[in-house]
Amino acid sequence: MPFPPLVDPAPVLGTAERLRYARHTRLPEIGEVGQRRLTAARVLVVGAGGLGSPSLTYLAAAGVGTIGIVDDDVVEVSNLHRQPVHSEADLGRDKAASAADRVRAINPHVSVRVHRERFSAASAEQLVGAYDLVVDGADNFATRYLVTDACALAGIPHVWASINTFAGQLSVWWAGRGPCYRCVFPAPPPPGSVASCAEAGVIGVLPGVMGTLQAAEAIKLITGVGEPAVGRIVLHDALAGTWEAVPVRARPDCDLCGESPSISRPVEEGLTREVPVIVATDLAAAIADGSEDVIVLDVREAEEFSEGRILPSVHVPLGELLAGTARDQIARWSAASGGVVVYCRGGTRSAQAVGYLLEQGVETARSLDGGIIAWNAQVAGDPGPP
Repeated sequence: MPFPPLVDPAPVLGTAERLRYARHTRLPEIGEVGQRRLTAARVLVVGAGGLGSPSLTYLAAAGVGTIGIVDDDVVEVSNLHRQPVHSEADLGRDKAASAADRVRAINPHVSVRVHRERFSAASAEQLVGAYDLVVDGADNFATRYLVTDACALAGIPHVWASINTFAGQLSVWWAGRGPCYRCVFPAPPPPGSVASCAEAGVIGVLPGVMGTLQAAEAIKLITGVGEPAVGRIVLHDALAGTWEAVPVRARPDCDLCGESPSISRPVEEGLTREVPVIVATDLAAAIADGSEDVIVLDVREAEEFSEGRILPSVHVPLGELLAGTARDQIARWSAASGGVVVYCRGGTRSAQAVGYLLEQGVETARSLDGGIIAWNAQVAGDPGPP
């Protein structure tokens, strides 16, 4: 269903702006008044990565007056196949600063606010409160729940998308006008049960498709045109080239926006338990030294061995480990003088495995930071898959 424009229009456009946005203002649905609404709008983009790249690019080109960028990460070479807001020249830079430079280059009429920080429970409400809506480009469940909490509490729209392999999802969560994210997904999945893009991979164009749709939803909300994706999840299968829409509704018993809500502040959920880690170079040195008995545990599936292996190592897939199949070996691992180092592809499953081993009394268990991807890049001399 249509909604009233989210933002009051700014003063009359200048000559340069009229020329720049002429194709927008020719659309009767937008016109000059709609463009002035875009000029007055303040949009916060959480994450300057795969989804954030196209969202930021098109929001800037559309003339959104104030764009905030939240990200605490740096640009890595593996980002470049799906994050074109960054380039080779930006490797090692803060993503927020790199993206801000690109936004300014696209449109000097746009004001950019750079927030070089992690979107956390401590800052979520203050950040979100300074904007009219949030475009959510987060790549983890913890941040998504923080974003939906902060947006619902502030009463503003949460433009969400998620991507994995060849599949994309999109919706606009808006407590009071439709469901919030928690209405449909009350709790995050168990840590390690959903593979990240680093673990499962993602086709580079997919975040471009879904992030651009997020920008379109933001523009519709700001100007009051069309029917935003409130109350439905749009599903895209890039392999099949298909689109579907699934209706969703608000839940009266939702902890965030229901009739008797229990959440009054943003809550950090879905975090993988913090576990001890070791970096690839330190593990390589320990193996090469040979003075201590280091047990290296590979919890990937056998078909993942094509990406490389750390030898010598023990292979027990995560599912089998958690099912107790290695219970007889755990006592021996616990006695190893060099401890136990667990690795997977990117670090998610190994963190879950280490949490399990710590519960079983293996106090020396550590997770290999960055998994086989980091090992290939830092030790084996192979940058690995992007």
